[in-house]
Amino acid sequence: MPDQSRHFDDITIFDVAKEAGVSYSTVSRVLNNKTYVSADKRERVLRAMAQLGYVANIQARSLAGGRTNIVGLLVRGLNNTYIGEIMKGIDNELAQAHYDLMLYTTHRRKTKESAYVTKLTRNVVDGLLLVLPRNADAYIETLQRRHFPHVLVDHEGISHNILVPSVEATNRKGAYEATSYLLQLGHQRIGFITGKLEMGSAQHRLEGYKAALQDHGLPLDPDLVREGDFLQPQGYTCTQELLALPDPPTAIFASNDFSAFGAMEAVRDQNLHIPQDISIIGFDDIPQAAHVHPPLTTVRQPLEEMGRAAARLLLKYISLPEAPVERIELPTELIIRGSCRPPHHLTSKGEP
Repeated sequence: MPDQSRHFDDITIFDVAKEAGVSYSTVSRVLNNKTYVSADKRERVLRAMAQLGYVANIQARSLAGGRTNIVGLLVRGLNNTYIGEIMKGIDNELAQAHYDLMLYTTHRRKTKESAYVTKLTRNVVDGLLLVLPRNADAYIETLQRRHFPHVLVDHEGISHNILVPSVEATNRKGAYEATSYLLQLGHQRIGFITGKLEMGSAQHRLEGYKAALQDHGLPLDPDLVREGDFLQPQGYTCTQELLALPDPPTAIFASNDFSAFGAMEAVRDQNLHIPQDISIIGFDDIPQAAHVHPPLTTVRQPLEEMGRAAARLLLKYISLPEAPVERIELPTELIIRGSCRPPHHLTSKGEP
């Protein structure tokens, strides 16, 4: 039994080794997550650490050349399902690799993002995951020069065309397929609500919308494109503007599901019905999309798998800091539900 009179901070790695009946080097290998330790010895070391209340000095281990077995995660906030699904994938993947997560929220503040990156890379974590970073230009070259492991998820794009380790979805292709689906239903006037255009994903979705119109022989009508910000209130406002046009759209494609929810609310406030009067389509397929009324047709991003892929890529860079830069694009999928149908002038002629 451990000496109850000793403070947890006094417990050393030598005490753990003695309690577990293993060598100091074995305890060190377990702390640094090395694979060449037998399952039995690893279990004995972990049990001894728990019994003694041993808490590793993370910074000292890192300064000594070891690993902290902690990954830093920077997100904008915790107030939406999109980020929650990505975080779920990250957390599950890191747990399997016996890594812990240190979470920081930037609340969309660029200065906070830079400050947190600086703090976390000072022997606090082994690598960084950045979800929807806003200020990567401020620190990305430093991270690359230092070969500090990092992966960006759904990033805005980096100036000077620097290639960065990243994970994203096929945004342009997904938007192209969604727009093409509406065109195939017979819609000729399709409103488009963009995301925040400083973000690469928003730009790529707009490009996909434009390309589909062009490939179907339709000109781009600038009045049908409204600048949103991926948030529900702006989706509502943009839809109000679209419905107030002299020749309003018969369908609206919103750049994410939250904007689509705002669009649906605005349509109802005009005493219109979805999809009888107007079709709505979103992007992301967050869990709520299947449960609104009518269920939202949308483009599915594999959000949880994006998180898993980012974590796996980061763990690779932690083991091999000099590994070549990889950009992973995961496929999107059009999910057809009840919020879209042919425009009213076609259905009134007896078409389904």
